Amino acid sequence: MSVLRNPNIVCKNTALCGHSRPLRSAIKAPGRWMEACSHTECTLHQISPYIGKLKSSIAADLIEKYSRPGDLVVDPFSGSATIPLEAALKGRRVFASDISPYARLLAGAKLSPPRSLEKALLQIEETLQAARRLRGPNLRDIPEWVRKFFHPKTLKEAVNFAGACRNSGNEFLLACLLGILHHQRPGFLSYPSSHLVPYLRNKAYPRDEFPQMYTYRELRPRMIAKVVRVFARFSNPQVAPQITYRQGAIQHITFPWRFDSLITSPPYMNALDYGRDNRLRLWFIDPHSGPPVESGVTRHARVFIDAMCCLASKVDAGLRRSGHCVLIVGESVKRSFRGHPSSVVLQIMSERAKSLQLREVISDEIPDVRRTRGDIKGVKAEHFLVFQKT
Repeated sequence: MSVLRNPNIVCKNTALCGHSRPLRSAIKAPGRWMEACSHTECTLHQISPYIGKLKSSIAADLIEKYSRPGDLVVDPFSGSATIPLEAALKGRRVFASDISPYARLLAGAKLSPPRSLEKALLQIEETLQAARRLRGPNLRDIPEWVRKFFHPKTLKEAVNFAGACRNSGNEFLLACLLGILHHQRPGFLSYPSSHLVPYLRNKAYPRDEFPQMYTYRELRPRMIAKVVRVFARFSNPQVAPQITYRQGAIQHITFPWRFDSLITSPPYMNALDYGRDNRLRLWFIDPHSGPPVESGVTRHARVFIDAMCCLASKVDAGLRRSGHCVLIVGESVKRSFRGHPSSVVLQIMSERAKSLQLREVISDEIPDVRRTRGDIKGVKAEHFLVFQKT
């Protein structure tokens, strides 16, 4: 079902950040998109959590349908690198980017992992030895908000291990460390806390009732167990020479001169705060970077619109003839952004990417089980906007 030139798609008489009307003509997503994939996907996808990430099974479907083996697939909002990893596993070349240093780390870990579990375990022992040679951190120099998550001995081990990973450039092990950084389960390093967004759960697990959850947690056995889990269903993309990654805002990223498809999920407008929600992991990536700064794309309508305008111009210039552009837009209507994001994106594409035609819109409802934050009540669906260059 095509919604090309359907007048119900977008109200072109409204300002971009005003009251655009929602999409009305969209086809339903395939039923298989609702099925769980955590027990079948490549376990590199599970190296460390990332809020709002796309399901790997959906990414795989989009790559299969809108690109071919050997194609160059671009993802300028790559986040947790779900689309780049699936593209690489399916024999596509990859160009990806994101503004977040956490996203950059995950991309390096997933797209260039060790070749075997044995090699990864050896790297753990080598990194542990290097960490022991580092001068231990003075806990008083570590911010209090970081210290409150860990037993002092655990914190020293984690800080030194992260430092050894940074010194050797081992993004894979650093990403694994971030994957076990905070949770209430025994296999994690912190005091009882949430898994995705770092906040202590000391009210649910009072120290006097659960003293075992506030004791020292040794890093080595937990790192080994984590790496073994990552290699449970391991598929090495083995296409590192064909992968290009750039960190930075989309306005400062130079796309390839020509590419075959673009598949990306821009940040949810007014729904997520990637800096705040990843603050503990960002501190371990760079303890000297200061408080995390939100890029603004998810917080301010004008910044979101500027990013989408830039994306539209780059796609119009670089996408090959007959190539597809798939934009996955989270629907939310809150605070400063009073319009429906997908309608706004459609209007931008019609004005800035005139060589592209809208082929279809797929609507995928987001069940509560897939929500990463319980208070995101404004995001009930994702719209997959499928364009083709004519």
